[in-house]
Amino acid sequence: MGVALIAWGRFFDRHGNRITVPAPSTKPGVPWLLDFLAAESGRLAAAGFSALQLPPVGKAQGGAGDGCDGYGVFDRRDIGSKDQQGSRPTRYGDADALRRSVASAHAAGLDVYLDLVLHQLMGENGGPGVFRYLGADGKANAGRGAMNPGCFRGVPPANRPEDAVPVPADDFEFGRELVYQHSDPPRYTIDDALDFGDWLFRTTDADGARFDDTKGTWAPFVSEFMRSRTMAHKFFLSEYFDGNPGNLDWWTTSQPMSSRSLVEDFPMHWALQAACNGGAAWPLEGCGYAARNPFLACTFVDNPDTDTSPGQQVVSSKLLAYAFLLSVEGYPFVYGKDYFPSSVWPGAYGLRPWIDNLVWIHERLAAGATVTRYMDGSVMVLNRTGWPGLLTALNFDTWNARTITCDTAFGPGVALHDYTGHHPDIRTDGSGRATFRLPSNAYQNGQSYLCFSRAGMDGPVRRQGRSTTQTFFGAADLDIPPASPGRTVAAGRIWCRSGTAVQAQLVVHGQAGAPAATFEILAPSGQSLLHGTATAHATATETGWHTLHVAMPAAASAGAPFELTVTYTGDWEHVR
Repeated sequence: MGVALIAWGRFFDRHGNRITVPAPSTKPGVPWLLDFLAAESGRLAAAGFSALQLPPVGKAQGGAGDGCDGYGVFDRRDIGSKDQQGSRPTRYGDADALRRSVASAHAAGLDVYLDLVLHQLMGENGGPGVFRYLGADGKANAGRGAMNPGCFRGVPPANRPEDAVPVPADDFEFGRELVYQHSDPPRYTIDDALDFGDWLFRTTDADGARFDDTKGTWAPFVSEFMRSRTMAHKFFLSEYFDGNPGNLDWWTTSQPMSSRSLVEDFPMHWALQAACNGGAAWPLEGCGYAARNPFLACTFVDNPDTDTSPGQQVVSSKLLAYAFLLSVEGYPFVYGKDYFPSSVWPGAYGLRPWIDNLVWIHERLAAGATVTRYMDGSVMVLNRTGWPGLLTALNFDTWNARTITCDTAFGPGVALHDYTGHHPDIRTDGSGRATFRLPSNAYQNGQSYLCFSRAGMDGPVRRQGRSTTQTFFGAADLDIPPASPGRTVAAGRIWCRSGTAVQAQLVVHGQAGAPAATFEILAPSGQSLLHGTATAHATATETGWHTLHVAMPAAASAGAPFELTVTYTGDWEHVR
């Protein structure tokens, strides 16, 4: 299933305040997160990652401020393209940077998952439960998605009741809680969310999303959203914050979800926390939702919530947790704050060299069912039984190295190599058993693990790069103005790689029989790469920002919404 990177993090400043990844808006000299990820895409793909999970990309209350992680979303359709909440960019960058990060990831062979926050809004600006947004021309109260008291739980004068969410006792209000079952007028919030989702996925070309707080969201709406329009063909994982595997199974497999979405494996997280913080192997036996339904489990060691919530973190021996995570079944997600060095993100944990090795092991060696070959209070040995086979041994004992002999699925007389580099090569005996010596978990550094497989399995993990297709929507109530008589509209920018194909298609709505609108794509040098009235294609001759324009003849009687869809190949090597 690959390995995904949760490509952002939360930190504490010297005053104990939670902040998100460094951003030039508050820490000059560091790149926006989206620009950083665009430049990192090739290296992450070469390390073996298959996908990036972005933070929420909509404009949050507070704009680009320190703590604006995106969950206090104000305008879902403002992806860093409107001057709202004190900034044009979000905490992570602007709309151009978002589209470039997706295209760069695709060019490197990575998928991109968004983080959808549809449970709540914050920052009301027209009275209780009233949200109004800027239009494409900056005019107030003209933006799409306006909300009123009837869209929210318990806001006078509408006073709508709470939806029949899965677990009302765990449904905590955060800002204004949207209602979908009880919206007034009926379906207003559902239809707006479906329109938003279709627009977001088409304008970014993201490959899927994490759906935030499904435990507090009406399940029929969640199911309808994931099965509608462009979303019907995307990958989804749900945040259903629950430590009971049975509850997660109910969410994923019962009606109305019916296995449409994977779910974050909180039971495995709690087991990893108990094992690493407590120094014992036994919590890992058969742990997690992945042990019950590995194809619907997104496994993780920590994430931006658990890592900064007292009592929820894995605080020691974290590499042992990653050795387990990247050896067993499920779809593993690596937390960016664990991964990147502190030179990149001050306060990050810098486990990249070891995690890169484990990602490679996961992608090249881990296949088939997982069998426990040895277990006691301190040591656990796991065997993935598919080809080529993987034997992972973990030692939580901080004092004692351990010599272990155990059965394997490799067969007799097979040469085995430890792909962590911690142990000399070994060979299974005449009964297919392996004997090896596990180092102690000295200083709780978590490096007391071994990963054996057949010798000679070296080689890179290869990802196939691909093009990206993004649609730029011109409409008065979005973020790009519609086509207007006698005017040229700057529709946006794309970051293309020289020598690759670029294709564009323009559709103008409501202009049958009128003089045709035209589009043009300008190369970084300002030269025209291609232009036309409907469809055109060319080969990029320069790498960098290409500017998109849409113009309408002065003879046209009125303006009109448009969709300019561009297919191109991004680039990560020359991001600046």
